[in-house]
Amino acid sequence: MGHDQTNPPAQKTEDSRFGIDDGHAAEAKNGHGSYAALALGALGVVYGDIGTSPLYALRETVLAATAAHGELSAAVVGAPVPRDIVIGVLSLILWSLVIVVTLKYVLLLMRADNNGEGGILTLVALAQRGLGRARGGVVLFLGMAGAALFYGDAVITPAISVLSAVEGIKLVTPLLNDYVVTIASVILIALFLVQSGGTERVANFFGPITLVWFLALAGLGIYHIADDLSVLTSVNPYYSLRFFIDHPTVSLAVLGSVCLAVTGAEALYADMGHFGRGPIRSAWIWLVFPSLWLNYLGQGALILSDPTAIDNPFYKLAPDFLILPLVILATIATIIASQAVITGAFSLTRQAVQLGLLPRLEIRHTSEHTSGQIYIPRINWLLLVIVLILVWSFRTSSNLSHAYGIAVFGTMVVSSLLAFIVIRRVWGWSLTATVALILPFLIIDVAFFAANMLKLFSGGYMPVLLAIALVMLMWTWVRGTKILFDKTRKTDVPLLELVGMLSKSPPVRVKGMAVFLTSDPETAPASLLHNLKHNKVLHERNVILTVRSADTPRIAEEERVRLSRITDDFWRVDLVYGYMESPNVPKGLAILRKQGFKFDIMSTSFFLSRRSIKASPQSGMPVWQDNLYISLTKSATDATSFFQIPTGRVVEVGTQVTV
Repeated sequence: MGHDQTNPPAQKTEDSRFGIDDGHAAEAKNGHGSYAALALGALGVVYGDIGTSPLYALRETVLAATAAHGELSAAVVGAPVPRDIVIGVLSLILWSLVIVVTLKYVLLLMRADNNGEGGILTLVALAQRGLGRARGGVVLFLGMAGAALFYGDAVITPAISVLSAVEGIKLVTPLLNDYVVTIASVILIALFLVQSGGTERVANFFGPITLVWFLALAGLGIYHIADDLSVLTSVNPYYSLRFFIDHPTVSLAVLGSVCLAVTGAEALYADMGHFGRGPIRSAWIWLVFPSLWLNYLGQGALILSDPTAIDNPFYKLAPDFLILPLVILATIATIIASQAVITGAFSLTRQAVQLGLLPRLEIRHTSEHTSGQIYIPRINWLLLVIVLILVWSFRTSSNLSHAYGIAVFGTMVVSSLLAFIVIRRVWGWSLTATVALILPFLIIDVAFFAANMLKLFSGGYMPVLLAIALVMLMWTWVRGTKILFDKTRKTDVPLLELVGMLSKSPPVRVKGMAVFLTSDPETAPASLLHNLKHNKVLHERNVILTVRSADTPRIAEEERVRLSRITDDFWRVDLVYGYMESPNVPKGLAILRKQGFKFDIMSTSFFLSRRSIKASPQSGMPVWQDNLYISLTKSATDATSFFQIPTGRVVEVGTQVTV
């Protein structure tokens, strides 16, 4: 991960500690805010996605159930919606929130942290640590699949959330019916345009606005529960089971819509490092979950008392004079939800780059104080293009809901499988206990995933095709990098052998220090060999520098640099960065001053090799995959920018290799 356009296989570091102090570790780490302030901040970032689900989840589920029975037309003209369907659907939504979100994510997965960080790639790092790299191929593939499906979620969430919010404008004035897609597109374009400026200032408003949103959800729900108090019986899980018994032919189809109520659950785990386990749990238990449940109950009661409300039960909870303010509040809430998954995609991309799953990409830091505030231009514009294609292709939130569940529950299935490995191999649980704990969650995840596969040809193909493309891209990068690493290792000159030769017949010396970046510290960097061959000189001090990625999110400064002496004029330096960090070589080398090693950036030259890669029939990959790998290397950000080295201090040497 140093001298060429590729990243080497990620390296291991010492085993890290597990568990954080119930949320206070994040507070200490971020150095700001109280426990309550962290919980408030979590509302905007963590719960934006799941908090906007009431806009469409109950409507789509009841419509799916009634349509399957041929009762949709009757419901639209005002005939009563079958009570057992409404109560059964409410019970399914409630217990999905309890089992999938509360039990699986809030109580279980949030304990599987890596120095306080969570997310699908954190599970990959932990699982690889438990199995070892030699047997980590399956884990790596699962991580690729989970990451790829998360990107599907990252493009569907902004599209469906903003569309569903703007659709409420139809109730204000029918004149704008034909402009819903255009208005949603303008909002989305504006959202992606502001990403480059950073979200720190906007984020300060996220928590309070989302707090108002959840209070509005609860208030609207309470306002209508009295319309039909029988909805309160849905708290009994018997009605969930009864629904499957009474409607066996449509249960799977209905599950495909029920899952919309739990979209965004992955964010609880993925954003744990920002706020801590405790504040996220408290926000869910004391505000988010009650507000969601009350709102769904209110929508259910409204549908039972007024069947015509089924076309948009959420907005019809509000009195006429409050519909426009509610549309505005919902639109803001969906923008917040979209912002959360966009920044999540940026964070996931940085982790993937550091773990060697993707080529180097330009990463801009938008905050001097918070390392998590980053912007990746290429990912931002790619997401925008795909989101707009979705909006104009599907045109309504109902149509787009068909594509949603596969991405969400595909990721959840992967997280359950990885959690099984972590609990068994890292936590050391017995096989029986691990199976007893994970199997129920896995069965539910698979059931939801299978239910959504019924929508494969009505929109579900989109996240599947996107995931397949991304997995193929990541696998090509990983495979090509390993082939290139192994091939160059066979032809390179051992470093110690070269140093011995230079000691016996030293070349001309020049003042200053030369730093040669390489991914393999055991062999002589190509840039060093070319410098000797063409310039026929050697600096007074020479550093062989390797930048490694750890399987922990962050590395303490005292563990960042490892210095070892080869001779008086040759030194080997390892710089280690966590997968949540962006490498900064000059700052890393400056730490060596504390160890008595003199480092002055103004008298130091950095030598890098820029490899020109050609396809080879004997590479071990098909020719098309060779060409894909080569195009990825060409698109990668150059090492100078990625490692934040001043351009005026860099000398690049070109080499040609085959892969």
